[in-house]
Amino acid sequence: MSDTAKTPGQIALGWWKQYLRPDEDTGPARALRARLRRADHVTDVLAEGRVIELQDRLDRRTDPLVLAALAQVLAHVERHEGRRIAQGFGAGDPKALSPLRFQRLIRSGDRQELATGLRRALPSIGRACNVAALAEDILFWGAKPRIRWCFDYYGAAPPRPAAGEEETG
Repeated sequence: MSDTAKTPGQIALGWWKQYLRPDEDTGPARALRARLRRADHVTDVLAEGRVIELQDRLDRRTDPLVLAALAQVLAHVERHEGRRIAQGFGAGDPKALSPLRFQRLIRSGDRQELATGLRRALPSIGRACNVAALAEDILFWGAKPRIRWCFDYYGAAPPRPAAGEEETG
């Protein structure tokens, strides 16, 4: 399947597997993760050639701030699994992420604020989630991902739109 036939999430997952978490963990992968995790400024992230390669693979005009936020968050994810991130946050009794912290996270106004919250919350779920779904949520952060996260957090299926009703983003 070519990159043009893949979703942005699948492209980000492929990039994550290739450069951040290859099957055989290499020195360059560990070094890239460390540099991305330590980066204090968006230009520190964007100065990484592999991050620019992600932009090229996405073949879209991704805002540089969004691209940097995505790369930094992905550097903190250690394992890819089927469970979406909000499902992980809502798992357990008590929940892995408290309702107050979860509410603060979904109210994030911009991608940098979201990225900071995610980097701080990932340890609560063992740094594991569905990388493709997380990437798409960061890239397209807005009402739809927020609503889905609320239902995922509480383990409920989101309501279906009524017949003839358009979904809004």
